[in-house]
Amino acid sequence: MASLPDVAAVSPVYETSPVGGPPGQGPYLNLVVELETELGPRELLELAHRLEEAAARERKERWGPRTLDVDVLLVDDLTVDEPDLVVPHPRMWERRFVVAPLADLAPELVPAGWEGRVAGDVHPAGRI
Repeated sequence: MASLPDVAAVSPVYETSPVGGPPGQGPYLNLVVELETELGPRELLELAHRLEEAAARERKERWGPRTLDVDVLLVDDLTVDEPDLVVPHPRMWERRFVVAPLADLAPELVPAGWEGRVAGDVHPAGRI
């Protein structure tokens, strides 16, 4: 997390099954990070892309395996709807690999009964 500024809290790490994408993918590791920052949504997206680049992320196949995938989920109460950036993240409430760690970090943000409405399989991961 040294490259990520303004970290306020980090959720537990979850090992998750892939949702979508090509068959035969292995499990992913997912977590949610809360930042206390003055950066806006566009600046956070640029930071996310820099972090992915530093991890040698290659964008070969949509929803395919990757070394790092950083998404901007929420930025206060802001709403953004641009071709390359939508906040709140448009599919976050459908994906257990997002909602489970978010529920650990900020349960007040997660709608009641979410467990029955999200796709995927998650398990707490060992310490990394």
